Amino acid sequence: MKEFVRSYFKFAAGTRSLLLSLAGVLLMVLWVFPSLPIGAEMIDLKLSYDLAAIEQSMLQYGASGRAIYALASPTVDTLFPVLYVTFFSGLLYRFRPNETLWLTAFIPVVAGLWDLCENAQITAMLLQYPELSTRQVAVASFFTSTKHVLSGAYEVAAVVFLLIYVLRRFSGKTKA
Repeated sequence: MKEFVRSYFKFAAGTRSLLLSLAGVLLMVLWVFPSLPIGAEMIDLKLSYDLAAIEQSMLQYGASGRAIYALASPTVDTLFPVLYVTFFSGLLYRFRPNETLWLTAFIPVVAGLWDLCENAQITAMLLQYPELSTRQVAVASFFTSTKHVLSGAYEVAAVVFLLIYVLRRFSGKTKA
């Protein structure tokens, strides 16, 4: 299993994989998600929320926006984690400052799996509206908040690894 995972990380760290997955992430963030005609901010983008906030969002979406979002969440928003997991896992693996830090490439994988769980929660809320419970919304919000924390962790790690790489490159030192 370890070799399979390392093979995936090596694949993701390749120049072509990094460029294609980055292009996919940018396409989704800059064009696909903003063009979804749902009528308000996506739940996925909120840092946290409660029942009142979700009910307000559901009203803003309207029946049509909820239907579109309920379709996009398990489809388009399933492709997105695949793209960002590939990009950030590859980036972390390729630019890790030392061999033992290859395990940091798992952070985006965990975030991506968590994101898929979040998508299931959001889809359920969209389909069950107006029959939402405080508990259901709290569970969904927990998934959303945790996803954002994990995203912050791998994004910070990627920036740190890239800075170390650049500093070593300009100082003439090679990867440890």
